[in-house]
Amino acid sequence: MTTTTRRYTLSLSCPDRVGIVAAVSNFLAAHSGWITEASHHADTESQRFFMRQELLADSLTLDIDTLRSEFAKIAAPFDMKWRISDSARKKRVVILVSKQEHCLYDLLGRWQSGELDIDIPCVISNHETFRGLVEWHGIPFHHVPVTPDTKAAAYAKVEQLYVEAEADVMVLARYMQILSPELCAKYPGQIINIHHSFLPSFKGARPYFQAHDRGVKLIGATAHYVTADLDEGPIIEQVVQRVDHTYTPEKLAAAGRDSECAALATAVRLHIEHRVFLNSSKTVIFK
Repeated sequence: MTTTTRRYTLSLSCPDRVGIVAAVSNFLAAHSGWITEASHHADTESQRFFMRQELLADSLTLDIDTLRSEFAKIAAPFDMKWRISDSARKKRVVILVSKQEHCLYDLLGRWQSGELDIDIPCVISNHETFRGLVEWHGIPFHHVPVTPDTKAAAYAKVEQLYVEAEADVMVLARYMQILSPELCAKYPGQIINIHHSFLPSFKGARPYFQAHDRGVKLIGATAHYVTADLDEGPIIEQVVQRVDHTYTPEKLAAAGRDSECAALATAVRLHIEHRVFLNSSKTVIFK
């Protein structure tokens, strides 16, 4: 199978019980579904079952709308939360950024090269800094200033742009504002953030200088879903690098930026491929 082969991805979670795999497998086999990738996990703590199946679209005897309506009959008795996605429809990713460019550059590069098979309907920023860069790529740029007095209106505008873009996920590519609790609650599992892994040990604007003063031996970055609890959302991906006494704060920051780019890009890819499942405050990820 090539990367251009059209495929459907079935992803689901439900209370764990006997018969889930058999019911899904028998359903797919009955409709000639050719499974190219299959993963499942039973979590003993939450007592939930997670499954992801990739299928060759052309192998099925049903179109995708009929496939969904028929699968709903299988899903109901198991109380499944499920979706069937179509690779023919690219996921739509809205990027938010402030004044730090490295994650934005990286995502645009991976999008332009086709490494991230996504559409970027727009970029939103609380500064004008990257308008030229974004519009040079042919992507609409929206400047939405955020001040203590305008936060409510600003986040209402961000949500409006997100909805109008018919987006699937919002990515905070070093967006240095705290989203409102209402916005976080409205889109659980749809907003991805990146931060340095020093939190909560090294908080504030100069974490790499604090880390240098403490002589850290590992640095890294964490990509996670956004919740109302700042930087406490379910973790999707983490990247670490070993460092030593020769690293200046500036060199630590440079290495940290590399980690942030790698962690965020991986998190976005895992999300758009429906490989990430929320499991209370944690995630189940099929890589």
